[in-house]
Amino acid sequence: MNVGVAHSEVNPNTRVMNSRGIWLTYALGVGMLHIVLLSIPFFSVPVVWTLTNVIHNLGMYVFLHAVKGTPFETPDQGKARLLTHWEQLDYGVQFTSSRKFFTISPIILYFLASFYTKYDTAHFIINTASLLSVLIPKLPQLHGVRIFGINKY
Repeated sequence: MNVGVAHSEVNPNTRVMNSRGIWLTYALGVGMLHIVLLSIPFFSVPVVWTLTNVIHNLGMYVFLHAVKGTPFETPDQGKARLLTHWEQLDYGVQFTSSRKFFTISPIILYFLASFYTKYDTAHFIINTASLLSVLIPKLPQLHGVRIFGINKY
């Protein structure tokens, strides 16, 4: 075992979303993003809600569904380097509280953005496309499937 990298988890990346305060920190981060966007004077409220939704979903797509691997050295013989963070979350067990939270949070943000944009057609299409871009990769049927038909296993 290497000095300085020892930890009790086989893959700490799988348990980070269950740690204390991560949900509150996540919600505060989204709130801070919204407040920062509101402070820009030439953005209207509907534009800010749409930008908050799109930036949030883009960030979550990249963080949860696009980047593979783990920042930790794991003793799993390289299995984690082939998985996205979403596939590693809770060791792949479906419908845990963390997975439910990270599935429901973009939906709630979508409803808020749709309400504050008064269901304007352009905003509604952008927000819906953004929501679908983070919900579809979360489906259990798509784990291990790549967009261009190349399976990673």
